[in-house]
Amino acid sequence: MAESVAAPPSSPPASSPPAPGGRRRSHVPTAPDALAPVRRPAGWDLLLVCLAVYIAAGVGRVHELFPVLRPLKPALLSTVLAIGLLLLQQTARRRITLLRSRTTTCLLALLLWGALSIPFALTGGVAFDYWMDFARAVVMYVVIAASVRSTRDVERLALVYFGITVVYTLIILSRFQLGPDNWRLGRLYYYDANDLATLIATAMPLGLYFALTYRRLVLRLLALIGLLVLVVTLIRSGSRGGFLAFLAVGAFILVGFTTVPARARIAGLVVILAVLSATASDKYWTQMQTIIHPHEDYNMTDETGRVKIWERGIGYMLGRPAFGVGMGNFQTAEGTLSPFARRGETGRGVRWGAAHNTFVQIGAELGVPGFLFFIGLIGSLFTALHRLTRRPARTGPAGKDRPRLAQSLMAALVGFVVGSFFLSLAYADILYTLAALVVGLAKVARIENAPAAQATPR
Repeated sequence: MAESVAAPPSSPPASSPPAPGGRRRSHVPTAPDALAPVRRPAGWDLLLVCLAVYIAAGVGRVHELFPVLRPLKPALLSTVLAIGLLLLQQTARRRITLLRSRTTTCLLALLLWGALSIPFALTGGVAFDYWMDFARAVVMYVVIAASVRSTRDVERLALVYFGITVVYTLIILSRFQLGPDNWRLGRLYYYDANDLATLIATAMPLGLYFALTYRRLVLRLLALIGLLVLVVTLIRSGSRGGFLAFLAVGAFILVGFTTVPARARIAGLVVILAVLSATASDKYWTQMQTIIHPHEDYNMTDETGRVKIWERGIGYMLGRPAFGVGMGNFQTAEGTLSPFARRGETGRGVRWGAAHNTFVQIGAELGVPGFLFFIGLIGSLFTALHRLTRRPARTGPAGKDRPRLAQSLMAALVGFVVGSFFLSLAYADILYTLAALVVGLAKVARIENAPAAQATPR
């Protein structure tokens, strides 16, 4: 028989080499994450560059500011390239399937209802044209939200949104001079003065985010200068709706911007208010006083004023509750369905005016279902942002900035909601670009806050 050999006693674990001074380090198990290299957020890539160009063209209308860019068709080119690049990158955090949310559901329902309303529109051709443009905005909402990979990506695109708004206002200030007979800006490139004021109200919270919290001093100074430019342009617009949007944003920053110290919030608003007070003319303040003296405003009494238009718009929605008058057909309804439309038969002029209220516009043009989908869209954005401010971040500095960025986007939405209450912006790129940034930020937070086994994209 073969002689059995006893197994040697198990060896003790190898001790760590002696530390300086003769002491031995005790063996402490190290967590795998402690030795893992810290991953830095990915930088700019071609897809993000295309999205930046799209925001510059869709929101900032850069091709209208600089006609030399028109032959290049930056909006169309960036849209096609961005869609193609996203379809080639359907892995990891850029999967379109990660965008399932109430916001996406409401937006797709709104798009579908707009398509169903085309056969019932007062003018089918106009409804189809508006629907096609709206479909492009919805597609780019999906592309933007799906393309962001981290909080830094959302920051980058928010910076483009703010920066191109500043560029637009600088060009406007340099090309449209005010005088004794024209104390406020009038018809501009694409946006009129009221639309521009609302755009400014949505961009200012993003500028304040970069001015108060960003890490690079140069960028913070540039953001502060950009904010001052926006304030001056807001004053020169002479828009009462823009002024109310500015007040709403300021109130939200003071009360609800809890991720920034109160001293910084107050200091930033004091500087902005000081610039506003120093640059606003007497005519500007006279115009703003009509807000608290509505009996002096034609909008309250005249049949072509906003209040009467809103009443008629609600009547269009109740008269055609299922599909409304059709996308883009509010003006047609004013000229054919309004109580004074018969004046045209007697040779008297009839004004085919806009809704001057985004919510009245969407209800009149898409009926009660469209109105509910739109309200659900706005409500879901605020709900998502509220959750982001409450949810603790599990990642590094970018994750810590996420609640602050979420509150900045919430302030921007407050500016849009208040400003658009006096404007027809139901299908504007302003809203759907902001919505894409919100949903993209929520997607990133959901992935990074999930357990490791679930957060790993396949």
